[in-house]
Amino acid sequence: MRLGSIVLADEGAAVKLGAALAPGLQTGDIICLEGPLGAGKTTCARGLIKAFCGAREVPSPTFTLVETYQKPQNSGAALWHFDLYRLEHPRDVYELGFEDALGDGICLIEWPQRIEGLLPPERLRLVFHILKEGGRRVDIEGSEIWRQRLAATGLI
Repeated sequence: MRLGSIVLADEGAAVKLGAALAPGLQTGDIICLEGPLGAGKTTCARGLIKAFCGAREVPSPTFTLVETYQKPQNSGAALWHFDLYRLEHPRDVYELGFEDALGDGICLIEWPQRIEGLLPPERLRLVFHILKEGGRRVDIEGSEIWRQRLAATGLI
């Protein structure tokens, strides 16, 4: 279900969007970031990860395909950041710990369309679009549960 859209004027706005999502994350959450190269997916992911665990540096997992992050003192679920752009075959995601991430973690997935058939239906989907006039538009899709959670944060 479409929940709304947000226009991001610059990179800072993408960072803020990610940071706004972080406080409400729960074990089992799946957040999918879609859009063309350079649309702001990784920038948004970095904002989310920094807000989630306080990491200073957040390397893109473009070549490693996955990075994991834990809150200080190892409290709560780990956040698994998947960048599946270079994934050769959908089933290869299981070699990256995908089942563990789904079971007791929080999944943040760039290029989720590479494993579309393997994803559970209950997820938040952020689709990034590059606007001709500059900036980005992010279409937000999710269930009624996500609508309620995002409304509580003021994102929609």
